[in-house]
Amino acid sequence: MTDKDLLRGASDRALAVVLAMAKAPLAVLGLPLVPLQLLGYPLILVTVGVPLTLGATALARGYANLHRDLAGRVLGEQIPRPYRAPANRGPMTRVRTIATDPATWRDLAFLPLNAIVSVLFGFLPAALWASGALAMATPLLWQLGADGLAYLGIDERTPGGYVAVPLLATAHLALAWWATPRLVRVPALLARWLLAPSARAALSTRVRQLADSRADTVDAQAAELRRIERDLHDGAQARLVALGMSLGMAEELLARDPEAVRALLAEARESSSLALAELRGLVRGIHPPVLADRGLDGALRALALAHPLPVAVDVELAGRPQAPVESAAYFAAAEALTNVAKHSGATGAWLRARHEAGVLRLVVGDDGRGGARADAGGGLRGIERRLAAFDGTLVITSPVGGPTTVTMELPCALSSEKTSSCSETA
Repeated sequence: MTDKDLLRGASDRALAVVLAMAKAPLAVLGLPLVPLQLLGYPLILVTVGVPLTLGATALARGYANLHRDLAGRVLGEQIPRPYRAPANRGPMTRVRTIATDPATWRDLAFLPLNAIVSVLFGFLPAALWASGALAMATPLLWQLGADGLAYLGIDERTPGGYVAVPLLATAHLALAWWATPRLVRVPALLARWLLAPSARAALSTRVRQLADSRADTVDAQAAELRRIERDLHDGAQARLVALGMSLGMAEELLARDPEAVRALLAEARESSSLALAELRGLVRGIHPPVLADRGLDGALRALALAHPLPVAVDVELAGRPQAPVESAAYFAAAEALTNVAKHSGATGAWLRARHEAGVLRLVVGDDGRGGARADAGGGLRGIERRLAAFDGTLVITSPVGGPTTVTMELPCALSSEKTSSCSETA
């Protein structure tokens, strides 16, 4: 271990000891929340009981969430919030949901246990280091006349004490060095044990997410079918009806007016061309040929080339996702770029695609005015529904004034076929 590593380790341990001691009073401050929340339940039938319960619960949950965040930083992971959402915003419904939520009672159990554990393990590392430092200084204190000072029963009159005590003190400090990062993790481990969702709660949350995702997928599919039906009815079907009428009129005029027949046939040919073009556009909206032929890489570059703004493309994929995932990713990126053109007021955009750790990540950004949100009925909300069908997520970062970054993630595996590995500006 180099001197630089030793200095870094020492500074990390000193900071951990200071933070552990600072968290101990914070843990004690949470104890009054236990009687405060329990006091509200017997008073629910009285007017004051409902606001008291809701207010105390909000304080307790905010305090628990603070400890979730602190524990997550120590453990290097995120501790999710396990609370149930009420069926509506009525006060009695919210109180009933709070009272029947296991997470409420786990929070209450956490408060006293956290106070005990945080105080104990908050000062224990400091005590280890202080006692080790005192042991190391003991021979010097003997020389200065500290009579009666002993370490592990060894005093200045013990034969070999001036040698034994520094050796034992060195072992003591080595123990403090080893134990400090482990001791300061104990309160965080307690927080994860009591404040993280239980297996049953996680399963219930997952079932609810899947039910919501299924409902969104069904709604999206129904809307897509209605769009296809409307496009067929208003476009290709109307063209084909006009084509049939033109051919019928040409048949009637064939014997007596060849010139009129020629005009009608030209009109019929034009109608058939328009109908074919509209059918091709409709098919392209269902599954673009470029996606089937060139994969997601080529399809994303084609999107960028067709965009009215300059789009910097950076795609690096070692293969192709499964067709449904590939299609969802393509249309999600297309919708995000469409939103840039329609609403952002940007002068340029960028598109990045990577597959890392089993997740396909697409990032679409622009230098526009910002303020983008996934409102109901909007394009971003449609992207969210599309991704949710594949257990994907959408994260929007769009402060007012810009820039806007839309990050879309889809868990998937890639085939072995490599598609591309370069950057360009479309």
